[in-house]
Amino acid sequence: MKARVTVTLKSGVLDPQGKAIEGALKSLGVDGVSSVRQGKVFDIEIDGAEKAVVEATLKAAADKLLANTVIENYRIEIV
Repeated sequence: MKARVTVTLKSGVLDPQGKAIEGALKSLGVDGVSSVRQGKVFDIEIDGAEKAVVEATLKAAADKLLANTVIENYRIEIV
């Protein structure tokens, strides 16, 4: 089974890398950019046939390793 875990900073957390990307886009002439927030994407292949079990396994992995849940949110998608 294939899954995607997307990790993003929570809305109240400052994102200096996003600000740097925003500035770089503006300096490259990309107009209309008002805000950039950066994140991480993990594409994972995992054994399992039961969607609920795979989602629970990935949730545990995200809670323990993939995301810092104090400052980050994550979303799990089975693809």
